[in-house]
Parts: sequence; structure tokens; C-alpha cells
Amino acid sequence: MAKIGIVYYSMYGSTFELAKELAEGVRRDGGDPQLRRVAELLPPEVIQEQPGLRASIEAQRDVELARVEELPGFDGIVLGSPTRFGNMTAQLRNFLDQTGPLWAKGELSGKAAGFFTGASTIHGGHESTILTMSTFAFHHGMVVVPLGYAIAAQAGGTRTGGGPYGPSHWSPQEGKDGLDDDEIQIARLYGQHFHRISAQLAGELRERKAA
Repeated sequence: MAKIGIVYYSMYGSTFELAKELAEGVRRDGGDPQLRRVAELLPPEVIQEQPGLRASIEAQRDVELARVEELPGFDGIVLGSPTRFGNMTAQLRNFLDQTGPLWAKGELSGKAAGFFTGASTIHGGHESTILTMSTFAFHHGMVVVPLGYAIAAQAGGTRTGGGPYGPSHWSPQEGKDGLDDDEIQIARLYGQHFHRISAQLAGELRERKAA
């Protein structure tokens, strides 16, 4: 059993829903998923003006805040963020920028890393957002575990949610509400796959340290 940190930012709730499905996949494979949300950086007056944002924050109230010092205790880490101009959100970037001390000590080296995202248009930055998040893993010496097309094939092929980089969600303002069945199934399958790879890597790391 591997302990998987699912560290994410979700403004209106879609990324949070995707994170929960990933956690379900990890759980189904016998793993221990740990949901962690990064801190909100928006000013209180902005939050107050948006009912949807306030409702999303309330829905995530029971999810623990992510802590940098906790990351080495995870056997694998999956990072999630909606896209902002083809990039990750400032909230997640702010959190990752605090991991310099872990990088200096190689605390995350050899651990599995994965990514998930969402956008309001089909070509709104799913791929580029995951690519921008992945540089974090490269600099820490982590092992990137992509979704690939094999996972999507297990789900019978998909219209959304099944790109090779990581699970994703398409959330247009009209015509689609919440995660669709394809996105849910792919997220769960990826959670299972990520847990298996993380457990293997964690076992090898423990053997090396014991040698």
C-alpha cells in the first residue's frame, strides 16, 4: 500500500471533483489517498462578490491544507490545477515555489509524480497546463507517471478526459454540468495505475536505503 498525496487547487469545484475521483481510484487499488488543497490567495472582497466561489470554498472546507513539510511522507504526489492562460494557477505555483528546501536535500527524488487539470474550452490549455506543472517534477528528480493512451483505451475511448498527459475535465459554462462518465472512469483508472507505480518505486527506494 502506498500513501498518495493529491495536492490541488480548485476555484469553482471541478478540479476538486476530479481529485476525489482520483482518490477513489487509489483507494480501489488498496492505496491510501490523502487529499490536500493549497491555500487561497484571492482577496476576501473578491471572494465575497462571487457566490459560486464562496460555495466552492465551503464545499472544500474539510479538506486539509497542503503543507510543504508533509510532501516527503507521500510515496507519490499528484498535482492538480485548472488552467490559467495555459498555465497552472498562481495558488498552486505559490505552494510549489516553497519546496526549495526539499529540492536542496533531494527529499522528493525518485518519487512518482502525476498531474490533472481542467478548462472551460476543449483547447483551453489542458496539455500546456500539465506540461508547466511537470517541470516541478523534473527539477526534483521525480518519476513522471503519464496517463498515456492505454488508460483511455481501458475506458473504451473518450471524447474528453483522456489525453496522454493526465486526467482532465472540460467544463463549459453551458451544456455540461460536472464530470461526465468518461472523465470519472479515466480519473479512477489513472488513480489505480498511479498507485501501482508509486508502490513499486517506494519499495525500491526503501530497499536502497536499507542496503
